[in-house]
Amino acid sequence: MNYGRLVLAAVAGTVVDACYGFVVYGLLLTSEFARTPGVYRAMDTQMAYMPFLFGGVFLAMLAAAFIYAKGYEGGAGLMEGARCGAALGVFAAGYAALIGYATTNIGRKMAGELMVANLVEWTINGIVIGLVYKPASKH
Repeated sequence: MNYGRLVLAAVAGTVVDACYGFVVYGLLLTSEFARTPGVYRAMDTQMAYMPFLFGGVFLAMLAAAFIYAKGYEGGAGLMEGARCGAALGVFAAGYAALIGYATTNIGRKMAGELMVANLVEWTINGIVIGLVYKPASKH
């Protein structure tokens, strides 16, 4: 396993995910989040929690890059990453969005939007990881 590239892939994934998160969760879905103030923090109070958000994203990217590296089958990084990312997206959609719907007070519309957002987000993350990660050369 190429640990340097694994960390680099996690950093790249974190940057791309932060941009995706800003557009999708911060702009497109912000009105949906505002409908459930007892569940989600108001936008004006979120800045204090950003270190936790980015730390969590980076931790998740490290895990995703590790999963990618372990499952790498020797194909092109774009396709391998898309396959891995889609699998992680299905996992996130089920585990985060559907379980979130069952355990929090969000509506079906928001749960569906989160499922789609998770699937797209992790497919993109997988592609980024696949393009950046390169296996260690065997000597």
